[in-house]
Amino acid sequence: MAVDTPNGLVVPVFKDVNKKSVTELSRELTTISKKARDGKLTAGEMQGGCFTISSIGGLGTTHFAPIVNAPEVAILGVSKSAMEPVWNGKEFVPRLMMPISLSFDHRVIDGADGARFITIINNMLSDIRRLVM
Repeated sequence: MAVDTPNGLVVPVFKDVNKKSVTELSRELTTISKKARDGKLTAGEMQGGCFTISSIGGLGTTHFAPIVNAPEVAILGVSKSAMEPVWNGKEFVPRLMMPISLSFDHRVIDGADGARFITIINNMLSDIRRLVM
């Protein structure tokens, strides 16, 4: 995860994410973001990552192409959410849309696998109940 701080961008690393619940990750996000903004991260808390999530939607950005932070293999970019008209097959209905983009190292990740990953993320975010199941 990338964190904007008064001293520039820092990228703290969350360990063992696959073993944590969404609630645990949310708490850790709050704690580590504060440490980052206060300049209290240790070197160990910024090493060992393989994937970054960069969310700059809070700054008003509607789309961007994130750049992979070597030696990591991928980065997910999250942009600003906005209500947009979406065709449901019968009519246009307002729907909250959040643009996301994935950049990855093709030496490690096949393009089709990257596309499938984005589809999974999209499906999970389109029905938030899936995150807690």
